[in-house]
Amino acid sequence: MKENTWFDPFYLTDNLTEEELSIQKNIRDFCKKELLPYVIENNRNHFFDKNLYKSFGSLGILGSTINEYGGAGISNIAYGLIAFELEKIDSSYRSSISVQSSLVIHPIYHFGSEEQKKDYLPDLISGNKVGCFALTESEAGSDPSSMKTMYEEKNNEFILNGSKSWISNAPIADVFIIWALNNKNEIKGFILDKNMKGINTSYIKNKTSLKISPTGQINLNNVSVSKNKVLPKTDGWKSIFSCLNNARYGISWGVMGSATICWLIAKEYTENRIMFKKPLASKQLIQKKLADMQTEINIGLSACIHTGRAKDKNKDIINAISILKRNNCKKAIEIIRDSRDMMGANGLLEEYHVIRHLMNLETVKTYEGTEDIHSLILGRNQTGIDSF
Repeated sequence: MKENTWFDPFYLTDNLTEEELSIQKNIRDFCKKELLPYVIENNRNHFFDKNLYKSFGSLGILGSTINEYGGAGISNIAYGLIAFELEKIDSSYRSSISVQSSLVIHPIYHFGSEEQKKDYLPDLISGNKVGCFALTESEAGSDPSSMKTMYEEKNNEFILNGSKSWISNAPIADVFIIWALNNKNEIKGFILDKNMKGINTSYIKNKTSLKISPTGQINLNNVSVSKNKVLPKTDGWKSIFSCLNNARYGISWGVMGSATICWLIAKEYTENRIMFKKPLASKQLIQKKLADMQTEINIGLSACIHTGRAKDKNKDIINAISILKRNNCKKAIEIIRDSRDMMGANGLLEEYHVIRHLMNLETVKTYEGTEDIHSLILGRNQTGIDSF
């Protein structure tokens, strides 16, 4: 038996191109050198270095599937592998590229004017500017259609009023993608700049999850927006869900990274932890848990690869995305909980990383659609009956 057959029993790496493997190695090396040594302290201090975006830009991992405006033009599989490696360090780092790429660059590239693309995409792809995507409100999470943020057309411009909550990157953003309704319940997307009058942001403090990620609130008070700041090619809610599905794809890869590193940490710990004169890994219950982890991670990654190849061929992957987001998050958090349990009290220590991953996954399984929301999406798509 080959030495690493247990790690890749389905030979998933055989399905990756040389370019994809090279990108994964480059990101893994970057993560080990630039992120891992500081992750515990940054998590403790709720600290995210905004300059990381310039490093991400130099690596070509922002808007990476776009081959214009400075984008690297890589495959969706390669993008998934980037998410996988970043989340092995911390979900906050994967979240940072998900927001910039899927929720800011994506809508400008697909729904923006040529002028908007030229004005914003080069700086966002290079990491010189940081963006955020503002849909969620304090009373409009899983039901975004109940949002209270409104726009009104007046004197050949738009006036925005309202607030957004739980917005990743809001406190550090230079560019804001804001979604708002009018009194006819018509949705529009707006590109706002941080120096516009009437925009105020604040941090959400005292988080116990995704602590490195700068999460905040946005208040909009009579913000005047010219018509050239409206995304002209949006198609109602369909455009919003296009952004969210892009992010969900990256999340599905990322949580498998978090699960994988916790599986390997628990495996090594139980091999070296001696109880009753034997390694803890010699116990049947421990080996069953390791087998369960190995199984779910490899099934999850196999599904990610198949979905990524379909995405590269522009196939309809709406159902696949909901299955992936729902199941990979569910299985990842189970794996990480078992890892923590296998390590006993030591699993609660910072230096083993597992408890931080567990806390992070409590957020990741919630945003971009909970397990229940994706169950309802899949049920509706199967039956044609809306149960929302």
